[in-house]
Formats: sequence, C-alpha cells, structure tokens
Amino acid sequence: MALQWMILTYVVAAEAAIAILLTLPSPKALKSRFVSLISLALQPSLFVVPFSAFQLLDIYWKNEHRLMCTGEICTASERDRYEKSIYKAQRNVILCLAACLLYWCIYRVCKYYKEIQSIEEVEKSYKDQ
Repeated sequence: MALQWMILTYVVAAEAAIAILLTLPSPKALKSRFVSLISLALQPSLFVVPFSAFQLLDIYWKNEHRLMCTGEICTASERDRYEKSIYKAQRNVILCLAACLLYWCIYRVCKYYKEIQSIEEVEKSYKDQ
C-alpha cells in the first residue's frame, strides 16, 4: 500500500520543483520555452487530480471503518499503533491536497504567462501601427 504514497510524494516533489522554476526570474526566451514545455506536459499530468481524489476517498473509507482504540481495554501498543495510523492518514491527506494545489498553481502560472505574452503581442502590434 505504500507504493502509491511514494509515487504521490515524488509527483508532489516534482510539482514543487517545477513551480519554483516557473516563478524564478529568468531571461524571456528561456522562460517562454520552459512555459511552453510545461504547458505541453500539463495535460498528461492531470492524472494526479483523480488519483489524489481516489486516495482521499480511500483515506475517508478507512477512517470510517477503523477500529477505535479509546477505551481502557486497549493496550499501550494498540493505542500507539492507532495513533500512528491517524498521523499517517493526516500526512497522506496533506500530501493529496498539496498535489492538487501545486498542479493548479502550475496551471495558473502557465496560463497567466501565456495571457501576458498575448497582451504584449497586441501592445506591440498597436505600437507598430
């Protein structure tokens, strides 16, 4: 079961690196090429949103059907295991939300950059007239 979380962790790390590279100042030619490359990769990488949603549903289902260990009949090791599973579930929820949020941020940055380029082209055409 840990494989999907490792994949999601690597996807979030890659998205964070891409978001940092998109927001760093760079020469205009390099920036436009990088944005066009990322824009091409955005559509196939959309899989992260339904994948994260499925993982969130899985976490919710496991949380609803988890055995509660709050009474006095639980041993210390059972209580520790219960708390550890709660912490893991919380971490995984944060990971899923970060994956969706970073994807959206990258999408919006690319879209804004393309809009800025089109506005600059229109402005340039008005100056040339």
